[in-house]
Amino acid sequence: MPVPPTDPRWPKVLSLSVHEFRTPMTVVAGYIRMLLKDRAGPLNDQQRKLLEEAEKSCGRLSALLSEVSDLSNLEAGTAPLNKGVVDLEASLKDAVEDLQALPDREVVVRLDLEGGPTPVNADPARLTHAFGAVIAALRRELVGDDPLIVRGRRSGEHYEVLIGEPATIAALDAEDPAARGVFDEWRGGVGLSLAVARRILNAHDAGLFSAPGDHKSGARILLRPA
Repeated sequence: MPVPPTDPRWPKVLSLSVHEFRTPMTVVAGYIRMLLKDRAGPLNDQQRKLLEEAEKSCGRLSALLSEVSDLSNLEAGTAPLNKGVVDLEASLKDAVEDLQALPDREVVVRLDLEGGPTPVNADPARLTHAFGAVIAALRRELVGDDPLIVRGRRSGEHYEVLIGEPATIAALDAEDPAARGVFDEWRGGVGLSLAVARRILNAHDAGLFSAPGDHKSGARILLRPA
């Protein structure tokens, strides 16, 4: 599957941005930790609460900078990939099991694996991370009480993963292969996790496609077994 060409300036801009943002953020986070340890005197309850919220925001910024750094390395082709023989279905199971609970609601994620053990040449940690990022993003967007289905199966020379609620899975099943669209990785509320996930999949010669029509909370992943 073709990988989109990379503008050589893009990884450099990302790498420089990480460095320039990380330095002041580290200083701010350090001072917050010092204040929380009462290094500048005792805090009242309101002051401590405000500083704890600021510390949480620094943590989110740190996580985002890590994603930017990872994206930069993946774009530049310098990200380490420790490839070996991996079972795709085991990787999907790990991705679902590692999902963190949503803060505001519960969405059932149902794993439906049809093909049995399927070996692929992959970096197990990165592949599981990519699966988890796509599943988590689509779970977050799901509206209604339907479960999110993660269906893995053999399809010709590929192994395909269909992700979506039941109606979306049906639409993916009926879709004309020639009409498959590119998955929108630039979605709000998920940081850069989807952009990183797509590049990890590209590095494994895998494709990430959108669901057809109005089924925005759905995706198809195609991989080539070993």
